[in-house]
Formats: sequence, structure tokens, C-alpha cells
Amino acid sequence: MLDSTIRSNRLPAAPGVGYKPQHFQQILDHPQPVAWLEIHAENYMGDGGRPLAQLRHLSEHFPISVHGVGLSIGGEGPLDTDHLARLKHLVGWLNPASFSEHLAWSTHDSHFLNDLLPLPYTDAALARICDHIDQVQNVVGRQMLLENPSSYLAFDESTWSEPDFLREISGRTGCGLLLDVNNVFVSATNLDFSPQSYIDAYPLDKVGEIHLGGHDEDEDDHGLPLLIDSHGREVVDPVWALLNYVLEQSGPKPVLVEWDTDVPDWPVLRAEADRAQAALDRIPA
Repeated sequence: MLDSTIRSNRLPAAPGVGYKPQHFQQILDHPQPVAWLEIHAENYMGDGGRPLAQLRHLSEHFPISVHGVGLSIGGEGPLDTDHLARLKHLVGWLNPASFSEHLAWSTHDSHFLNDLLPLPYTDAALARICDHIDQVQNVVGRQMLLENPSSYLAFDESTWSEPDFLREISGRTGCGLLLDVNNVFVSATNLDFSPQSYIDAYPLDKVGEIHLGGHDEDEDDHGLPLLIDSHGREVVDPVWALLNYVLEQSGPKPVLVEWDTDVPDWPVLRAEADRAQAALDRIPA
């Protein structure tokens, strides 16, 4: 359970973007409407060089969210203590406004898989994940936000719904939640459920951050729509509509636009942040 001395998250209820080094100078020259920036932890675990120097400079002007992709919170084995130590060092000197990870696994034995893989929602998985989150929060001294995954298949052995599973994890560990609205839309399309019904069941009071991103469209072997969470294009209109549905119930939250592959020029990403600001402006404070 979360210790009272562990720091909680403090991002502004405003739009942010995933930081890319090619945008460094333009972000400093034209910071609005971006109120905060997100980095991937694993890109900044070195000891020096230009990336860390730029990050230090940005941290003097913007709240920074650290988003981990390599802890394998849902993995069956123990957490990588070396990786956790590097994360602790990064969080220690950067003093970020938020720290988050994924409800997924990416390790098997000594091998790291370059993907965020889903897991069945069972009592055994619940206990293991809660133990991992307790360990992470105690080591880094921060509350962690846990992100819902994008799913491409369902597990027959699951005995919990995803919203209930996340609610129980938050209740047991004191972690917050990161609601990725695009992931909800992708999963709902792939698994044929209502994204609005998912949001209705989701513990929005635990949400400390919202993510948006683009996805690619494909077909499965039966010719049915198959969406791939790619973060490689603009956010589509149905996902913006789902964001509006979320904000109407949750009130204003920090909203991040992710664009990690085929990264566009800064004006394109800035326009996505403008659209996130417009969605927030429609919601009473």
C-alpha cells in the first residue's frame, strides 16, 4: 500500500505532448499551448550527453512526466532490479511531476521483448502486479500511474473485467491510473464492445493523466476491422469524441498527445495539442 511519504503526481489539467529532440528549440520558442512534456524513461537512463542536457533545460521550463515502457509490471518473474535502480536515479535528479507505467509484460526469463503484451485478468495476476507496483513505488518514492493496454485478443481464463481489475489494483496499492483513450477505442473495436460502456465502468476518480494517440487500420483473417496502436499518425475523430465523453464525466485532467513514430513537424503536433486544449476548454473547471 502507498506510504504517506511517497510523492503524488502534480501535472496541470492542460495539454502536453510527448517530447522529441527534433522539436527542442521550437518548444522553447513557442511553448503554448503545451503546458507539460512526457519522456520515455528508458531514453534517459544514461550518464550524460546532449539528451540529458536538453532534458535538464526543459525541466526548468515545463513539468515533466516520466513514462516507463520497460518494467514489465505484468511479467511473471521478478522485476529487474538494475532497471529499477536506473529508474530511481532518473526520477531522483529530474524530480518529475508524474511517473507512469503500463499494465503489460515484456520480459521472459532473461529476454526482453520489444512489445507491451497483454495478460489475463486473474486473482494470481492481480496479486503479482500489486506486489510489483508496491516495490516500484517504494523504490522510486513516487506514486505510479498504471496505463490500460490496447488489446487484440481476450483471454478465456480472465475472471475480472479490465475496469474492475484496474480499480482493484489502485485500491490495493494506492497507485493512480493513466487512462489511454485511444487504447480503449482500439480494444473496443478489436474485441467488439462499447467504448462508452467501458468508460462508464472505469474508476475515473483514480485518473491522474489521459493519453491520446493515433492508430493504424487493418483487417483480421475474417475481414473484420483490426486496429493497431501505433502512435504514428493524428488522433482520429472518434477518439476525440471519446475524450469529450470522458472529460464530461471526469472534469479537466492532464491530456497528453503521443506521436512516437513517423514524427511530424512541430506545427502538426502543436495543432493536436490545440485540439486537446479546445476539448478541455469545453469542460467547466
